[in-house]
Amino acid sequence: MKQILPSAPGPIGVFDSGYGGLTILSKIREALPQYDYIYLGDNARTPYGTRSFDIVYEFTLQAVTKLFEMGCHLVILACNTASAKALRSIQINDLPQLAPMRRVLGVIRPTVECIGSITQSRHIGVLATAGTIKSESYPLEVHKLFPDIQVSGEACPMWVPLVENNEAQGEGTDYFIRKYIDELLAKDKQIDTVILGCTHYPLLLPKIQQYMPTGITTVAQGELVGASLKDYLRRHTEIDKNCTKGGNCIYCTTEAEDKFIESASTFLNEEVTVKRISLEA
Repeated sequence: MKQILPSAPGPIGVFDSGYGGLTILSKIREALPQYDYIYLGDNARTPYGTRSFDIVYEFTLQAVTKLFEMGCHLVILACNTASAKALRSIQINDLPQLAPMRRVLGVIRPTVECIGSITQSRHIGVLATAGTIKSESYPLEVHKLFPDIQVSGEACPMWVPLVENNEAQGEGTDYFIRKYIDELLAKDKQIDTVILGCTHYPLLLPKIQQYMPTGITTVAQGELVGASLKDYLRRHTEIDKNCTKGGNCIYCTTEAEDKFIESASTFLNEEVTVKRISLEA
């Protein structure tokens, strides 16, 4: 493994397998507008949710390495699947050799940290991709912090395709929203808090709230990750000083630029310019 050489301060890297991470990026930029960012979407190889652990790890490490090479000292995996399947291996096995002074953070831990103060029944649910549910990352993280909380998960394989095909508000979407919510709640009648464990799902929030029973709190990730990152940079001044602050954002994709611009408009309320890059080792 080649080592990333020391470099001048640079932007914060934000990585996702597709477009959902744009919901995280927008909330991070609301919380920390003064920083510079590079968003990298591996859109040519999305979705990651159905891929094996080894492939998700391999692809995510390629993306992290690319963002380090582009000057990032801090990379956020704005993808639950990458956070579930690759983050820990990269932090423990790769960073010490690749770039010991740089950092990679995920979205699962910041989401879990707030749960203890939200749930009253101590029974929570997670709606996510098949990969995230299968990894059991949410139950593992929850039980580290809150051993008394019961966690049930339900995979929602149709939700990401519905969002990416601009069907978030379509009539047919209602069936799949209701179906997965009902299947989750059938597993545990005491659930009072549901985590949306995929960055695409905030775009389905109006319909999710429509079918979520009264009294159940739905937790989206963006604002939690933004607040957590703000706190992290306040506590880790050695990382903060290596993050440039010009208020700029660059977008990169492994797909065609026009395809990214068209799809990104679903997630962002602004015109973007994007550069195509390659990640293959």
